[in-house]
Amino acid sequence: MADQSTSKASGFVWYDVMTTDTTAAKTFYKNVMGWSMADASPPGRTYIVASTGPTMVSGIMPIPEDAVKMGVTPAWMGYIGVADVDAMATRVKAAGGFIHRGPEDIPNVGRFAVAADPHGAGFMLFEAKSSPQIAPVAPHTPGQVGWRELNAGSGAEAFAFYSGLFGWTKADAIDMGPMGTYQIFAVDGIQVGGIMTKNPALPAAYWFYVFNVDAVDAAAERVVQAGGRIVMPAHEVPGGQWVVRCTDPQGAAFGLVAFKR
Repeated sequence: MADQSTSKASGFVWYDVMTTDTTAAKTFYKNVMGWSMADASPPGRTYIVASTGPTMVSGIMPIPEDAVKMGVTPAWMGYIGVADVDAMATRVKAAGGFIHRGPEDIPNVGRFAVAADPHGAGFMLFEAKSSPQIAPVAPHTPGQVGWRELNAGSGAEAFAFYSGLFGWTKADAIDMGPMGTYQIFAVDGIQVGGIMTKNPALPAAYWFYVFNVDAVDAAAERVVQAGGRIVMPAHEVPGGQWVVRCTDPQGAAFGLVAFKR
């Protein structure tokens, strides 16, 4: 796991899928995303690192036992890179958020904490043990995360929470009609995600991660062939890209995005 953030603001630096079947998830994402997989398991645990080319993208791990007891189901989680996890954990709680686990060390890697915003959307805090200089990945590179979307309990309150902690700034705001405002946020001037108030029918606030692919229709077909499910078919979004919303065979939700249908 590597902290690729060298900016003053704090952005997402890593992603894990927590699942009930790491072997099945490894096969699924290898087939859908074309990722190469490497076993990076510490003693007594399973952890698989997925890469696209030479660049590590994400990890695959079992849902921790304490999380299972809390009713956590398979899901993607994003790590926000910070300079000091312990200090940021204190700030998260002071801002009305929650720290569910940690801070604690990952030997030879860094320090992390499991957090949530005031409306319960989960995310991770991560402090790297070292900060190697890694060549930046070009935007829209297939296999990399291309967008991060928060379905928030309150879009306005969520933006205030995250911007206050991590220095995110407002970019374009898109009027979604009855669905409300979709507020795009930027990290150091680069648009990286969006925040909107969730549909009241959704049981909880959550972060949703969208991966770049070459073409969404072909990628969606791979999802189905590998045992996943298409939740929302390809639809065009502002900026000329196409997005598909999916779940993997264990139920973890994710998206696919490309300029080519």
